[in-house]
Amino acid sequence: MTKSALDKDLQRVTGLETAAQDLARKLAAPGIALIFLLLATLWASHAVTDTQSGYLIVIAALIAGYMALNVGANDVANNMGPAVGSKAVTMLGALVIAAVFEAAGALLAGGDVVNTLARDIVTPGTHLDDMTFVLLMMSALLASALWLNIATYVGAPVSTTHAVVGGIVGAAIAAAGINAVNWGSIAAIASSWVISPILGGIFAALALLLIHVTITGRLDKISSARLWVPIFIAAMAAIFSAYLATKGLSRIWKPSPWLTLLIGLGVGALAWIISMPLIRRRSLTIENRTKHVASLFRAPLVVAAALMSFAHGANDVSNAIGPLAAIVDRLGQHQTGATVALPFWVMFIGASGIALGLALFGPRLIKTVGEQITKLNEIRAFCVALSAAGTVLAASALGMPVSSTHIAIGGIFGVGFLREYWQRLAMEVVSVPRHARHVDPAALNATPEEALTRARQRDGRQLVRRQQVLGIAAAWVVTVPASGALSALVYLLVNMFLR
Repeated sequence: MTKSALDKDLQRVTGLETAAQDLARKLAAPGIALIFLLLATLWASHAVTDTQSGYLIVIAALIAGYMALNVGANDVANNMGPAVGSKAVTMLGALVIAAVFEAAGALLAGGDVVNTLARDIVTPGTHLDDMTFVLLMMSALLASALWLNIATYVGAPVSTTHAVVGGIVGAAIAAAGINAVNWGSIAAIASSWVISPILGGIFAALALLLIHVTITGRLDKISSARLWVPIFIAAMAAIFSAYLATKGLSRIWKPSPWLTLLIGLGVGALAWIISMPLIRRRSLTIENRTKHVASLFRAPLVVAAALMSFAHGANDVSNAIGPLAAIVDRLGQHQTGATVALPFWVMFIGASGIALGLALFGPRLIKTVGEQITKLNEIRAFCVALSAAGTVLAASALGMPVSSTHIAIGGIFGVGFLREYWQRLAMEVVSVPRHARHVDPAALNATPEEALTRARQRDGRQLVRRQQVLGIAAAWVVTVPASGALSALVYLLVNMFLR
């Protein structure tokens, strides 16, 4: 065999080995997910051996585990995406922090998993026998999980709550007709598609504008930062403490509005006292530049992302296990009462599934949220986190229907469009780009008006990617009808095989 022929054979072998390694890496995550679903099924089988309808609970547990994986893969990106996009924390660090706090929130303060969605969406007085109710909830859970899986695959962050709502609507129509749906509740949910991103964007933009006026827009940024950064940290601490008291810890503690306000003020004052010497000490080692001043927001941003993950785990774990808990309660596993009884194995499937789904499939959406919409630094990401918590807290106090997913994405849009507006204002004063590397060669022989138009178009694409805006907005609008159509189809199929 000639030397060239041997080299070609070795190249083929090396290529096959590389291809095999790539395939193994791609199959590792789905393989681990399948093992998790198998273990969840076995645990559920062990937990319901004394129940005549145990096979239905086991199937529902399998679907709930699949839903939990998809909640972790899609929804958690909104909490950690800005922190990763601003380089405040690495992808690995974000995955570890989010997995720990999501699981802790779900296990320690898991939200009320009564089937309130079903009661709000299904028209009062609609009679559903046990089997119909179980098949409805199973179909809604499976359809919403399938839709989240599709959305994650295409890189679209969507609301898991809206996916579950759509699933219940579709299954309810298939089971009891169109009159079984409370369309007033659906209209209120649909209104959040507009309310949530607008409020998130406005609050995030206002926070960024305030930081610009008080710190980054000043000549002596360091002195301004020593005064104002502790104040912003105190505001963050106050908002998040009130947010956790009202949303994240609702299952174990429900303080009154006045007590919540006092808690927020007390925690905020304590955070201000603690952060002042820390910020002063840290400011002695930085330069009087925006990039260096932004680093002062890094630690508060990471803490905010962790707290948002805890609150998300406490509340949105019910999207995965709420229908399962309702099925367990309906089939007589536990005594029914004012609330649905929550076995530990049900909660553990939801908590571990969310954490595992985030670790296995979360990086794709985290990159989309943190890097592919607009460029973020620590300050902008901090404004997004502050806006997300503050908007949810204010909307809850006013009784407005909002989506935390839409608020977080809207906050990113808000800071991006504000920066774009500032850029255009600056270009009105000087009709050429600020940096020579941004000069379009075609504009050198163009009129000033033509050069300014080209620069505006170019900067608009740089600061906020319109394609991402349109794609994400379309996914939001499609979520409820898409999951509803899937759920109706699933219900008709399972009704044929399981009834």
